[in-house]
Amino acid sequence: MTRTLVLGGTTEASKLARALAEVGEEAVFSYAGRTASPVAQPLPMRVGGFGGVDGLVDYLLEEGISHVVDATHPFAAQMSCNVVAACTRTGVPLCAFERPAWRPGPGDDWTGVADIDAAVQALPEEAARIFLAIGKQHIAEFAAKPQHHYLLRLVDEPEAALPLPDCSVEIARGPFDEAGDLALLQRHGITHLVSKNAGGRGASAKLAAARALNLPIIMIDRPKVPPRKIYGDVAEVMAWLFHTPG
Repeated sequence: MTRTLVLGGTTEASKLARALAEVGEEAVFSYAGRTASPVAQPLPMRVGGFGGVDGLVDYLLEEGISHVVDATHPFAAQMSCNVVAACTRTGVPLCAFERPAWRPGPGDDWTGVADIDAAVQALPEEAARIFLAIGKQHIAEFAAKPQHHYLLRLVDEPEAALPLPDCSVEIARGPFDEAGDLALLQRHGITHLVSKNAGGRGASAKLAAARALNLPIIMIDRPKVPPRKIYGDVAEVMAWLFHTPG
């Protein structure tokens, strides 16, 4: 009998959870616990970390996990690296369910950068109004450029004072649409966009809105993760689960 661990937090993970529930597969859905109110899933859920590679190894063995699907955010690199290491040690089959990266198209003005630090350095020196569409984990690094006004869009209200001297916050949960993001950028007088290359359709509206307004985009490349099987849709992941011995 299979018992699948789905490492979630993305739209793809939720789609897989529904597919697994519909066919009655035994599975557990795991959230990292970075949002106060994670989306409910049709599978048993756990919230929180595992305690590094050793903790994840223990969990896989103690819970009788036969397969792991890493459907975490493409920038959750530490978790993805830990999963590769834990599955290698235990022999538990692993695949990633990953959305394709975005690519610039006609009319896009992108500057590709390797990481958060490079994104900070790529910002203009003159004061600008920046839509910082990177979540909440790395906003402190942008305090190195305090001359800018920063717009943040967060899922939860900040629990403490933000480290940016000049910023505004919008609380919202995606997916978003182009019309809404166009209105957001215009309302805040945004001149530049900083984004992680998360991929997927649910978060791409801001890119279309920026294109419509001819705004430059600083696009942060995905971090490197050790090689693993990668699938791009639910059907491929389900076929892998049904045809890969655990």
